[in-house]
Amino acid sequence: MTRKLVSTAVLAAAACAAIALAGSAPAFAAETAQKIGVVSLDRVLHESAPAKAAADKLQKEFARRKAEIDKMSADFKAKAQDFQKNGPTLTQSQRINEQRDLAEAERALSRAQREFREERGQRENEEIQIVIARANQVIQDLARRENYDLIFQDAVYASPRADITDKVLKAMK
Repeated sequence: MTRKLVSTAVLAAAACAAIALAGSAPAFAAETAQKIGVVSLDRVLHESAPAKAAADKLQKEFARRKAEIDKMSADFKAKAQDFQKNGPTLTQSQRINEQRDLAEAERALSRAQREFREERGQRENEEIQIVIARANQVIQDLARRENYDLIFQDAVYASPRADITDKVLKAMK
């Protein structure tokens, strides 16, 4: 019986505490309210003016090399088709020489494609880092100017009220 009395007393005390706190909850909530924003980094990297300028810059920078590699690829395919068509009429030594030339052309093409991908990837990463640094500066300036307490990049979920990506995109122009 004493145990039941103690449990009832604890529940009564908890209820009284809850009632007392409920009266002061609005004041407590107002004191701790924070202004929080969320920015979609993916949108910034695809829609911002600096990101688009960087993509255009990379396109122009690598256009000539891409054209060269495309030409190498077309030449290799033409040689391979020619070999397939004319291979049976060639002598053994001619066929071996043609196969060797094709293998060397294929290695050269693969090497050129790999180097192109690596260099383009490296340049893309450099340009992305520049855009991210610019976006972070804009976000920090926006946070200070509009008194944000916290800004997240790429949240799993954010209400449209908290999404400030459009403000960041506008400020990055």
